[in-house]
Amino acid sequence: MFEDDTPRKSALHEVGMPLDVLSVEELQQRIVILEQEIDRLRKAIDAKGETRTAADNVFKF
Repeated sequence: MFEDDTPRKSALHEVGMPLDVLSVEELQQRIVILEQEIDRLRKAIDAKGETRTAADNVFKF
């Protein structure tokens, strides 16, 4: 019924996006952003692993 007319904020970096239009500085910034995201993802994996281990320990007999 109602359409959202607010412009969507584009991602700073999208996997597979063309890189030939970016400067060296922009490419370096994206590397930093992606490394930070990888770190965040690894921490999430670790946290889920710790939760899983704790749950497994509760249900061991």
